[in-house]
Parts: sequence; structure tokens; C-alpha cells
Amino acid sequence: QVQLVESGGGLVQAGGSLRLSCAVSGRAFSRYAMGWFRQAPGKEREFVAVIGWNGGSTYYADSVKGRFTISRDGAKNTVYLQMNSLKPEDTAVYYCTTDSRMYNTELRKLASGMDYWGKGTLVTVSS
Repeated sequence: QVQLVESGGGLVQAGGSLRLSCAVSGRAFSRYAMGWFRQAPGKEREFVAVIGWNGGSTYYADSVKGRFTISRDGAKNTVYLQMNSLKPEDTAVYYCTTDSRMYNTELRKLASGMDYWGKGTLVTVSS
């Protein structure tokens, strides 16, 4: 059973930074792509970033490109989202997600959704 547990959310002022973490258990972490989505109040869930199974490739939503960085640590079975220059419109619940297919390299397709989800962590950016 795949388990994804997010942490690191909180309240931050505009222009500040946060780093989200997602601890993964129940599978061979290094074989699967990992991603982050978010859902703002009253809006649909949207893609944020995805990283390939070996960490060599990444893909970002235009709204976060240049401000957010996704990374992974195989020794810790953890994926991270470093968020800099935060804006009030980044306020949302952030969800960690992963694919069900090993060694999948089609990151752009994964931006439409993946198969396993965490419960989310709330990020609030004040103006």
C-alpha cells in the first residue's frame, strides 16, 4: 500500500519561502515519477510540478516556473517542493502524488493527474 505524507506547510508572508516534503512508503521510491498539485479555495486541483523517476527531468506549471523547484532524495524516500517568492495566489492545499507505472518518462502527460495521493498540507501566503 503506497502512502504519501506531506509536511512543511504553514503561513508565510508574500515574498517568503517554504519547503514542502513528502515521505513515501510502501513501494520502491526510486522507480516512480513524483509530483505536486494544489487546490485553492473554490478552485479545481491544478498541476504544480513533476519529477522523473531518476530525478533527471522536471516539468513545471507556467505559474510557478522560476520560483518553485521540485527535487527528490532516494536515500530518504522523500520528494521536496522548494517554494520561493511566494505570492498570495499560491495559497492552497498542496498534494503529493505519484504514478502507478514504473520508469514512466512522459512527464507532461503526468501533469494531467497521477494515481496515488497524500492528504495534503496547507500553504497560506499573506499579502
